[in-house]
Amino acid sequence: MEPYDVIVVGAGAMGMSAGYHAARSGRRTLLIDAFDPPHEHGTHHGETRIIRHAYGEGREYTPMALRAQALWAELERETGRQLFLETGFLQAGEPGSQMLTEMQDSAKKHGLHVEVLGNSDIRKRWPGLALPESFIGCYEADSGVLLSDACVQAYRDAAVARGAEILVNTPVIAIQPDAAGAEVVTAAGSFRARSLVVTAGKFAGPMLAQLGLKRLPLSPIRKTVEWFMPATADYAPDRFPAFLFDLPEGIFFGFPDIGGEGMKAGRHDGLIRPMPEDGVLPPHGTFDDDGRDCAAYVAKYMPGVVPEIIKGSACTYTMTPDEHFILDRHPDYPHIAVGAGFSGHGFKFASANGEILAKLAAGEDPGFDLSLFTLRRFNP
Repeated sequence: MEPYDVIVVGAGAMGMSAGYHAARSGRRTLLIDAFDPPHEHGTHHGETRIIRHAYGEGREYTPMALRAQALWAELERETGRQLFLETGFLQAGEPGSQMLTEMQDSAKKHGLHVEVLGNSDIRKRWPGLALPESFIGCYEADSGVLLSDACVQAYRDAAVARGAEILVNTPVIAIQPDAAGAEVVTAAGSFRARSLVVTAGKFAGPMLAQLGLKRLPLSPIRKTVEWFMPATADYAPDRFPAFLFDLPEGIFFGFPDIGGEGMKAGRHDGLIRPMPEDGVLPPHGTFDDDGRDCAAYVAKYMPGVVPEIIKGSACTYTMTPDEHFILDRHPDYPHIAVGAGFSGHGFKFASANGEILAKLAAGEDPGFDLSLFTLRRFNP
């Protein structure tokens, strides 16, 4: 059989987007996933993800965030699905904190509109919040919430519509690269392609080790999010933003009450619980402390929310030491593109990252400065 132009190994958010962009460019594309995406075994599930533009984790991300927003809008138009809710985004913390300073600098550099609000302004605009008196906030009105499961399904449907093939519930056993392409070995048979995109999520470390990248410090950890029922209408999506708060207790993020399902919250930092070696994600409630931090946060800072967990979900962060992504070509096989280590803040970029990875695998200019995301920062 004629080789595929590109095989995507791992069809979660990043891989599904990469497969779509490859197929869109006219390449014969095969996506392979160990599960049946969208699914609950990785990082993309849990209904919602924040998207924001003036980025507190580094101004290098802002051009990618803007491209990602544009591509999500394109996908909405192509599929006729609603994928984005413009709820606005509020980041708050102590004046002069690194994340707030970086967000303001990023906004200034890229000409983005960000309101800087004092604590009294925050309380007036969002009476459902009771943040520390010393806090200030940065508010982006045109940011908001991505419907994550719907985004993955939309990219899957659009990729298939453009001719991509998808092989699900099929773990990859081995990858055998050579100068002309790569052989991907699965229980369903072997498949050959001229180029490869590896977006294997929590399985990326062992899979990339097969390709000679044996010292990548990729650490899959288990994280949880919880939902809480508001007692007032102050947390409805037309009244309350997506948020990220750098509090004395930790860094907490969350979402308004979308569709009456409850207000969702999570803690970005805090307890590090490594994933089991078998890669099976322990469900929410496995551990006695699941949701404890978020319930305490809600009780203290959200007076109109009942601090009792009504639902919980577990997911995986695959962390790098610096919490920046890996987006690069393999140093020995430039026709293999690697996307990994999205460190709990990657989903919003999936539309743009997929486009970048498809271009990297094809030997094209990715269109962005990727120096922050190189493999060689870990393997000199």
